[in-house]
Amino acid sequence: MLIQKLVEKNKITANEGEQLEKELKEDYKGSEEDFLLFKRIIDEKELNDIKSEIFNIPVFPGDETLEIPNETLALIPEESARFYKIVPLSLEGSNLKVGTADPQNFKAKEALNFLGRQHNLSGEMYLLSPRLFEEYLKQYSNLKEEVNKALSQLETELDKSGDIEIFGEGQAPSSKIEKPIDEAPIIKMVGVILRHAVEGKASDIHIEPEEKQLRVRFRMDGTLYSSLFLPIHTHPSIIARIKILSNLRIDETRIPQDGRFSAKINEKEIDFRVSTLPTKLGEKLVIRVLDPTEGLRTYQEIGLINTNLDLIREAVEKPFGLILATGPTGSGKTTTLYSILQELNKPEYNVITLEDPIEYFIKGVNQSQIRPEIGYDFSNGLRHVVRQDPDIIMVGEVRDEESASLVTHAALTGHVVLSTLHTNNAIGVVPRLIDMKIKPFLLPATLNIALAQRLAHRLCPYCKEKVKATKEFEKLILKELSDLPEKARTGLNLAPPLYVYKPVGCPKCNMKGEKGRLGIFEILKMTPELEAIIIEEPTEQRITVEAKRQGMVSMRQDGLIKALSGEVSVEEVLRISEEF
Repeated sequence: MLIQKLVEKNKITANEGEQLEKELKEDYKGSEEDFLLFKRIIDEKELNDIKSEIFNIPVFPGDETLEIPNETLALIPEESARFYKIVPLSLEGSNLKVGTADPQNFKAKEALNFLGRQHNLSGEMYLLSPRLFEEYLKQYSNLKEEVNKALSQLETELDKSGDIEIFGEGQAPSSKIEKPIDEAPIIKMVGVILRHAVEGKASDIHIEPEEKQLRVRFRMDGTLYSSLFLPIHTHPSIIARIKILSNLRIDETRIPQDGRFSAKINEKEIDFRVSTLPTKLGEKLVIRVLDPTEGLRTYQEIGLINTNLDLIREAVEKPFGLILATGPTGSGKTTTLYSILQELNKPEYNVITLEDPIEYFIKGVNQSQIRPEIGYDFSNGLRHVVRQDPDIIMVGEVRDEESASLVTHAALTGHVVLSTLHTNNAIGVVPRLIDMKIKPFLLPATLNIALAQRLAHRLCPYCKEKVKATKEFEKLILKELSDLPEKARTGLNLAPPLYVYKPVGCPKCNMKGEKGRLGIFEILKMTPELEAIIIEEPTEQRITVEAKRQGMVSMRQDGLIKALSGEVSVEEVLRISEEF
């Protein structure tokens, strides 16, 4: 509907509209709105204007700085707001302004009419962008306020329950309460922490005992932030609650434990992976937040563009061969492999994974959890997987000579094999495999591509500022991109003066100037020339010469291209690529 409207308004041609509709149907798994914004066909304001015209509803003139009074929010309960996709914006006399991100929701109009009759109000409906709607929904809850309410209830219960004992070194302070307290406040407190982690797009939650307080930290975009401090006497109850959810032993505090649980938060199924660790002050607990909407992304969403995107698509279309993602821990390798798996996951293929641990569940993929403690490791698991008539195999990591040999032979015998390896860059993959006793003559027939990556902080799209590059940066950019392949220059303007973008900071990014992370990649593909080098003299120096000959875009070049398009800052690109 929106693409057709863009054609009618001559924003795009009919041919462009047909191509976009085809791409939306075949390659994109989100909504038409998200697709158009992602492709930058239109911006948020243009999208709202078009929807306003289609559905005959005015666009709300406010922005994310609007503070909705609590008494106004109370007119529509949070559960109803999420169900009907409406949020109260302001109340002036008997006139209630309500925002919606879904103007086609007729039930929302019925709910608004009912609300008007119940409170003797007249309602006005306004159009909100999905982003602004989600921002306003967050005003229903405040982390500290919600936890403080639960704490107040808990203090009341503690007053009824008696004193708390303090234990000596090696045991958690307050690890025993004389009488049982009501669990309701603790259950609510844990639920609030989990929900705010999901809404804040945190990847991890750290719950750590200190001498006089319990610290809760969220890791967001790779950085840990202290989000909450709780009384130390809540520590044993919070740890016990999470252990119960994860089916862990609550009476075992001397050794680490690992577990997992799932919860439905804001209509999304979220997995939480739990790890406990005994410390001097008591058990520390870390929860990995596994949100499928964040972890399962398309190629474009993780940052694969132009030449690199073409190389990935070419490699996955081959009937067999090895695709290796390399980089340090936390560089996004697993997310990239999941993106490839989603592309390969078709009914006609038998897709099997060996993972430790399983991070995200993918419908239609047979995912198997490795358990080394009972002898079910990657090597043992891979021997059994090849007997399961697989077409595509993903092995979490090539860790040793045995697993390297097994993935190589699996790729040789007609399977597409995905895995990860620890090397500094794509060029180091071949020497590393040879170090792991893989015979050089096997590699040309086995390895399709070696992909290396890092994660860069993405500039906040709402406050980034376009500035003229300094002479130093301009000289560096032109030098680094001077030998860029012609295909990778598409859309680039390298004529001085060059313009780049810098972080500023706004409420949407918590004044950081950065929001989310983006992959920076380099991909080395197997060619006849590389095959000859591997057979004759597989040194990194000779492989580097071949990489340049085949037009490999280096990680620094890929980062600078993204810096010129305003996705990351030049400083961030230099930071993550300085080791190369």
